[in-house]
Amino acid sequence: MDPIQEFVEYLKSARNASPHTLKAYGRDLEEFRKFAADMFPWDVTYRTIRAYLAHLRGRQAARLTISRKLASVRAFYRFARRQGRVGDNPVSGVHTPKGEHALPQFLDPGAVVELLQAPPLDTVSGLRDRAILETFYSTGIRLSELTALKRMDVDFSSGLIRVMGKRRKERIVPLGQPAMAALQAYLRAQAPVAGVIFRNARGGPITPRSVERIMEKYIRQVGAQKGISPHALRHSFATHLLNNGADLRSVQELLGHANLKTTQIYTHVTTDRLKEAYRKAHPRA
Repeated sequence: MDPIQEFVEYLKSARNASPHTLKAYGRDLEEFRKFAADMFPWDVTYRTIRAYLAHLRGRQAARLTISRKLASVRAFYRFARRQGRVGDNPVSGVHTPKGEHALPQFLDPGAVVELLQAPPLDTVSGLRDRAILETFYSTGIRLSELTALKRMDVDFSSGLIRVMGKRRKERIVPLGQPAMAALQAYLRAQAPVAGVIFRNARGGPITPRSVERIMEKYIRQVGAQKGISPHALRHSFATHLLNNGADLRSVQELLGHANLKTTQIYTHVTTDRLKEAYRKAHPRA
């Protein structure tokens, strides 16, 4: 099997990586393969990696982009070393470039309400779309986690859902009353089926890309800011919790982040809002 495809398959089966993550790793590694040419994969050295970084800088790639591409190559060779394919990871000792962190996009509470109420309730597809958006915002789960959600994962009596996250790590997340009502209305409107909850018009499991198109449609309808992805509801979930007094550790657990540093980016968002409010309101700001 092609070494890149083997690594991507490992991420899919062993790490439960999302389709978006798998595509990103594959794209980054194919780009590195093209640069490394005949040295890829097993003759790559530290010097090759350094030359690749210089190549990316020469193309004026953003530091965040360079960091992501380097992380993909590092993960690939870490996997190869565990498989006994290489003696040393050629990326070891290469420092990730420090750079700016893009703040997550999020909607203000009023825009969220407008978005959630956009789908019509007189069709099965409208009920499904309302349930998708409500569940997304109520739980903050990832797109891949939402499309994999099964009926057996939802406990309406306790208002909890079971989510299988990255690295097949299970977590329990609360489900708000509006989301429960939307889910129940959607389930009542369709014939009982086994497997995943959210389905396409043909009755098959809905894909992450289909959910992206659904959200794009309603974003256009309500006139919210351009470029908002489905993850904007996940980001809004986290930001609104922190703005309303939730502690960072709880938000980390709800999001399924392995590292608290990943969650801390949302504190930058809330701090920026506080600073803006201070500048506008304080007479001697």
